[in-house]
Amino acid sequence: MKLIRQRILIISLLFISLVAPLIFLGRREFLEDLYRVTYRTDTLNLKQQIQDGSEELEEPNQVVHKEKDVSTISYSSNENNDADEPRIQVFERNGFGHDGRQDEDARKKYSSSTDEDTNVHAIPHRTSKENISVTNRPSDRIEDRHHLLNPHSQEVKNQKVREIKDQILMAKVYLKFAPPGSNSRLKELELQMKEMERAVEGATRDLDLSRSVLQAMRHMEASLSSVGRAFSDCSLVSKLQAVKRKTEEQVRSQRSQATYLVHLAVRTAQKSFHCLSMRLTAEYFALRPEERKLPNENKIHHPDLYHYAVFSDNVLACAVVVNSTVSTAKEPEKLVFHIVTDSLNLPAISMWFLINSPGNVTVHIQSIDNFEWLSKYNTFFKNGNGDPRYTSELIYLLFYLPEIFPALNKIVVFDHDVVVQQDLGGLWNTNLKGNVIGAVGTCQEGKAPFHRIDAFINFSDPLIGRSFDVNSCTWAFGVNLFDLQQWRTLNLTAVYHKYSQMGSKKPLWNWNVARMPLGWLTFYNKTELLDRRWHILGLGHNSGVDRNEIDQAAVIHYDGIRKPWLDIAMGRYRGYWTKFLDFDHPFLQQCNLQV
Repeated sequence: MKLIRQRILIISLLFISLVAPLIFLGRREFLEDLYRVTYRTDTLNLKQQIQDGSEELEEPNQVVHKEKDVSTISYSSNENNDADEPRIQVFERNGFGHDGRQDEDARKKYSSSTDEDTNVHAIPHRTSKENISVTNRPSDRIEDRHHLLNPHSQEVKNQKVREIKDQILMAKVYLKFAPPGSNSRLKELELQMKEMERAVEGATRDLDLSRSVLQAMRHMEASLSSVGRAFSDCSLVSKLQAVKRKTEEQVRSQRSQATYLVHLAVRTAQKSFHCLSMRLTAEYFALRPEERKLPNENKIHHPDLYHYAVFSDNVLACAVVVNSTVSTAKEPEKLVFHIVTDSLNLPAISMWFLINSPGNVTVHIQSIDNFEWLSKYNTFFKNGNGDPRYTSELIYLLFYLPEIFPALNKIVVFDHDVVVQQDLGGLWNTNLKGNVIGAVGTCQEGKAPFHRIDAFINFSDPLIGRSFDVNSCTWAFGVNLFDLQQWRTLNLTAVYHKYSQMGSKKPLWNWNVARMPLGWLTFYNKTELLDRRWHILGLGHNSGVDRNEIDQAAVIHYDGIRKPWLDIAMGRYRGYWTKFLDFDHPFLQQCNLQV
């Protein structure tokens, strides 16, 4: 009997210890304190299991970055440092804009270790005991030990802090837009707001808040509710809508200005580039006419050699295309480069290759102003927005290859923002199977870049809708092999003129990117798709291009506005381009051109 009484006494004391806090302190505060104790205990147990290397704890399916790697991502510790990139890169650094394929790759490679310079957005690192920050990524696996212990830990950790900040914001709105003469109603709310601002200052977690703050939070909630009922008319809503519209207009204006400044940086010739062009031009005209000729002129019309065409007014871009191709060629003596520019830049480009001979390679430089036959074609070069990147006649010379090179049967056309990394002999042996052009496709869904043809061409036009399949494959400019004999047989230049004239009369496409839709229409059903390894795109706009794909590619392409010679270039990719220039060259030194 005595033992039974003792048990009853113990149970009674336990019951009182649980009920008393609910009566005297309030049920909500007690449960919150109880939760904090439980949460801390679970957290400590979880950390201890991680440190002990417990095999039963399954690693969360998340992408894990060391904190020092989040703001700066580089492929090399020497040349490819992105710490000084412009703010235009901020979204890319935080993982925005990556496609689903990279997320899928991250899941597939979850358990694999990676090198220090691997793209951290595409492949997760292993969890370490060091200080880490976690970025959640989409995943089909939703169970992990941490969430089983506490399903809402991330939300609960700072939920009260967020609610208090929301209350402060709402109080400021009421104070700002309250009607005249209503100060007596809002005086108490203003005092509560200031008190809450002092209380929440520096707090980042609910654990940082005292019990008195939580009590004051409930009082402020009641005050807000009371004020809200007092000002329930439409005047406050109208004012808030006006502020919203004004803010949205300011955001649009800032975005427009930012876009303009970025494109201005792209279009404006840098002072150092202008200096280099002037120095080379002056040196060119100081030569006697017979000294201005480049060697091996007898090879420029030889059809059995490897002919490459580049249409550009950029001296250093042309130099990198030539130098990179020569450095990887197994038979450099068979290479012939045809650089077509304008009369303004012809002296500078010619002088560069006169004083920087690429070896036993033929370089042929022409001016578009010498193509007298071009004037008979009433082309559309005046269309567009005035940006020379889109309106330059050099862009559209691609569609006149048979006229520019009448003696040639095949030719490879490079954009001037490419770098060649492998010998291209295999490309010349590609069987085009009766087609006119060989190009890498950009229509493989889930692979970057992915372009639908109807995103560029207006298929609501009846003729376009009848003549072309909206689901047809698109392909990339930048590295293209052309069969000029087949081109002449099919008279594709006339086809190009037909569609360009149609586009000048109807809104069939955006003229700022007219070369792409015109090319897709002109060479429709006449394109042989090449292996993607011949041509990797995205280095001028996509911060998530896979490092392995870059290293294995025959040609890499800086398509986009962030060209490797500009200040806004991506630092992680710039080294692939700069290594083919000698920055100790006297002219580059004098014009302050540096890596």
